[in-house]
Amino acid sequence: MKDPRDIIKRPVITEGSADLMAEKKYTFEVTPKANKTEIKDAVELVFGVKVDKVNTMNIKGKFKRMGRYGGYRSDRKKAIVQLSKDSKDLDFFEG
Repeated sequence: MKDPRDIIKRPVITEGSADLMAEKKYTFEVTPKANKTEIKDAVELVFGVKVDKVNTMNIKGKFKRMGRYGGYRSDRKKAIVQLSKDSKDLDFFEG
């Protein structure tokens, strides 16, 4: 199995993901080759919680220009992880 900290890159903190936190759904940017089972195991090991469901989405990189030069941003993969009712909340904003 891969190292769990290599699978989960970072949490995604936006207005939409903050609204989902009330329902115990947390959004992470993950490695594009990771599957749902690997993501579930990684979140359970790193944060010590119980995961009910994992939804994933692949995001294609946008075309961006800098003057006359153009290129694409990197492709990414996002995972929305729903925790079980009895598991503790994840706190990203604590110091």
